[in-house]
Amino acid sequence: MSVKIFNRPDIQDFLKVLSGFDQKDGNLRVKQIVHRVVSDLFKTIDDLDVTPDEYWTAIAWVNEIGASGQAGLISPGLGLDHFLDERLDAIDDALGIKNETPRTIEGPLYVAGAPECQGFARLDDGTDTDGHTLIMHGTVYGADGKPSAGAKVEVWHCDTRGFYSHFDPTGKQAPFNMRRTIITDEKGRYKFRSIVPHGYGVPPGSPTEKLLSALGRHGQRPAHIHFFVSADGHRKLTTQINIAGDPLINDDFAYATRDGLVPDVIERTDETNIKANGLNGPFAEIVFDIKLTALLDGVDNQVNALRPRAVA
Repeated sequence: MSVKIFNRPDIQDFLKVLSGFDQKDGNLRVKQIVHRVVSDLFKTIDDLDVTPDEYWTAIAWVNEIGASGQAGLISPGLGLDHFLDERLDAIDDALGIKNETPRTIEGPLYVAGAPECQGFARLDDGTDTDGHTLIMHGTVYGADGKPSAGAKVEVWHCDTRGFYSHFDPTGKQAPFNMRRTIITDEKGRYKFRSIVPHGYGVPPGSPTEKLLSALGRHGQRPAHIHFFVSADGHRKLTTQINIAGDPLINDDFAYATRDGLVPDVIERTDETNIKANGLNGPFAEIVFDIKLTALLDGVDNQVNALRPRAVA
């Protein structure tokens, strides 16, 4: 038997009361959002005949997500982060703003306060001996098309085991390993040496994995490198590049892959390039130029200032 009560007048009145619309105090924006979200939940329960057991199983999962601190992990896994990016793209398109370097999701593993370097940085500390040496470099350009000297390039990635410093469950990595802030030189250039990262998966047995498994999905990401890029007079760019050739580039559980963010990986084996980079053997090279967009009427309309982030 399917019984529906959502459209009953008393239920609609109840939604207004629980959302605080009958109270003069409170925040109107919060009331509007709560009313919409809870209304959608009520309607879902009605339309799909959600049982009490199913409901309380979901509540237990929400508690587990909170206790494990994985809300920031399931958010991209359910496509919410990607949807927010798509909306920002649509807003920019309506404003006539072209993002020549695409934005994409931040992910939950940024840590503020990485050491600052001028022009060049060594990201890894050499302890991950399984890593293939990587040299990555490029130029940051301003909205006027000119190289942006003094731009800030924050970069972070995981090791060959798929672990990030500060979040490494083995405790093996030193603070800020594979994390740096690079200030571009007078020609707007940045460059770093590190190792080619591997992809990673959500923690086994975690509430994130449990939900993805129930959806018939995996929790794996392709190898990638994160960036925050900022400069005076410009909007802060949040993006990441994927390592070309990774089999999961088009099957990322976090939906971060975007056209223009899969630069070529060039294998350098010649002595000229090896010596020019102060190395002793072959390495991978990635060239990735970054183009920023100007502030909108003096304001960065895409910055996520209130997003919770880890601080060392």
